[in-house]
Amino acid sequence: MRRAGAIIRWAGMSLAVLASACTLLPEQKTVDIYRLPAAQAAASPGGQAQAWSLRLRSPHANAILDSARIAVIVQGDQISTYGGARWTDAPPTLVRTRLAQAFRLDGRVASISTTDSNVRADLELDSDLRAFQSEYRGTVPHAVVGLDARLISTSTRRVVASRSFEVAQPAGGTEVPAVVAAFGLATDALAAQVVQWAVEQGAAAHPSRPE
Repeated sequence: MRRAGAIIRWAGMSLAVLASACTLLPEQKTVDIYRLPAAQAAASPGGQAQAWSLRLRSPHANAILDSARIAVIVQGDQISTYGGARWTDAPPTLVRTRLAQAFRLDGRVASISTTDSNVRADLELDSDLRAFQSEYRGTVPHAVVGLDARLISTSTRRVVASRSFEVAQPAGGTEVPAVVAAFGLATDALAAQVVQWAVEQGAAAHPSRPE
């Protein structure tokens, strides 16, 4: 009987310890996953269709930007992230996808591919993603997207042209959804600039043959 009682007391103490340990475990935090808002179709500037083809590489980025976390700079040079919020993909993938959409919506370059498909192309768009963060300017967060782009001949590996782009789009509020919406607009604007520049530079490097 004494042994049975000791076993019962030991079991009760074990259950109590387990119950207290459970209460010490941190609660699971909900993470909101955000996609880059859908591209807004802009009116095509028109112009001659291009005979050359273009392949898009994912932009190179540092460890902070090559992450699904949504970066924010509130003041100074300290980079933080929005708690409980993530992108569906790392910004280099988001930017490459948006650039591909912009080129296809524009329609002047008939053949657009990415390095995932390994399709042969005449020119390649390589780039460095310098900025993809929310920055507070005063009390208003701005979605800042910066890209250093290089247009490269795939046959010679020579840089045909290079240019830096940056767009800062003020958000309609300080909440994460408003900041995400600003990123959509900023990325759209930057993609439109990159498309126009790439078409002009590509046309100069591959002038159309007379019919």
